[in-house]
Amino acid sequence: MSKIYILSGLGVDRRVFDHIDFGNLDIEFVDWIEPNENEHFENYAERISRKITSENPILIGLSFGGMVAVEISKIIKTKKIILIASAKNKFELPKFNRISGKLKLNKLIPKSLFKKQNFITNWLFGIKTDSEKQLLKSILKDTDPNFFSWAINEIVNWKNEISPENIIHIHGNKDLIIPFKNVKADFVVEGGGHFMTVNKPEEIREIIFNSIKSLL
Repeated sequence: MSKIYILSGLGVDRRVFDHIDFGNLDIEFVDWIEPNENEHFENYAERISRKITSENPILIGLSFGGMVAVEISKIIKTKKIILIASAKNKFELPKFNRISGKLKLNKLIPKSLFKKQNFITNWLFGIKTDSEKQLLKSILKDTDPNFFSWAINEIVNWKNEISPENIIHIHGNKDLIIPFKNVKADFVVEGGGHFMTVNKPEEIREIIFNSIKSLL
């Protein structure tokens, strides 16, 4: 059976996958490592790729984790890459991101802003229920603000212009962080936002299983 490595999103962790039943699939969550000072995305991806010890694995990347998975695929051979609420290249990110990177506007964002769950984070992530709010609150509280700040800078300055050939892209048509209109999705989750692994788990699970069943 092929080994599956899962990379969570920025500001979220493996808890956002708790509602997805992976059954007997051989999965392993890849925890983030601390970035070195002034480290670029490509170097970070190379270091974290060392955690992937199985040959020709399947990578599942959520949001920022999907972007990392794309960079890892340039370093090691992968059997399949599944992106969830993510971007395959810099052109699928909002244009404002690229402008922000050039003007360094992201440097003006206080690190404390994203440490607390509030009406802005609820709106961006498409969160509605009390349980979802509590989960996001708990995750953001545990997020390292220095890592968050570093990652935001690397996202808005991401240089990748190509898309891997062996990629499957799952995206929600209500995503506000990476708008649906920006991406070329292989599978569309109706009503899905950036938190859809939590509130649309059955749909996500079905797409994943159907996409990889021939590879197992």
